[in-house]
Amino acid sequence: MSRIDGPDGPMPETMDNRETNQRPSWLESFLGGTPGRVVVRLILMSLVVGFLMSIFGISPDAIFRSIQGFINSIFDNGFEVFRDGFAYMLTGAVIVIPLWFIGRLMAAGRRR
Repeated sequence: MSRIDGPDGPMPETMDNRETNQRPSWLESFLGGTPGRVVVRLILMSLVVGFLMSIFGISPDAIFRSIQGFINSIFDNGFEVFRDGFAYMLTGAVIVIPLWFIGRLMAAGRRR
């Protein structure tokens, strides 16, 4: 345990004895931080999102009702919803795939 000399003499050791290159535990890796920080972050994000949803008049009940309506429409329309979803996916792919390809080409050019 070494001490670092500062302008006023020797400085005390820090309380954190954990190595800086020590890998986080599997729980911290899974959560993206310590459990306490993740809980605080989730609470704050939930508060902000809940506030924004209330401003726009969106309630959890409305969300659940729309999901229920979607599931009911799947059975009512004979799975026509999936056909429409596939058509939307193909339409989006016409734009997304070329843009992705151009981005990959540009990234490859920068790595050289």
